[in-house]
Amino acid sequence: MFWWILLIVVVLIALWLLATYNGLIKARNQTDEAWSDIDVQLKRRHDLIPNLVASVQGYASHESAVFTKVTEARSQAMQAKSIDEKIDSENQLSGTLKSLFAIAENYPELKANQNFLQLQGELSDTENKIQASRRFYNGNVRDFNTKVQVFPTNLIASFLQFKAYKFFEAAEEEKAVPTVNFQQS
Repeated sequence: MFWWILLIVVVLIALWLLATYNGLIKARNQTDEAWSDIDVQLKRRHDLIPNLVASVQGYASHESAVFTKVTEARSQAMQAKSIDEKIDSENQLSGTLKSLFAIAENYPELKANQNFLQLQGELSDTENKIQASRRFYNGNVRDFNTKVQVFPTNLIASFLQFKAYKFFEAAEEEKAVPTVNFQQS
């Protein structure tokens, strides 16, 4: 009778270990897939930027420092390897794109250019898709990190060297509250 109880306990522990391991693998794969969704949208944004820079450059050729910064930020973002590097470089690229659009505001004929408007619309659509992909990714990161950190799953996760993922957070400058001034000059 003792051996049957021992066998049942061992089988139950083995099944629990198997289910826990498979759950961790599934959560990790879902998080990797969510990151891949972000990566696809980032690639699309990288492809749009040279056309956008060329459009603005035609009207504001004397703003070369901004064009250089955008080009360098794009290159850095494309060369980033790790998720942490990509997150940092993409946040930097977002900041340089804002300066590019600020320049465009000073040129009414550029703002009326169909090519520029189409590129701006496509980039805006891509940015919205990136935001949706970030939310999806961060939800998967939350679920995976929770699995990796709660007891007793954390024992198995640490033994099998599962590591928590980093959230894709907004850059510090994007978190700042904008100043609104309604005074007439």
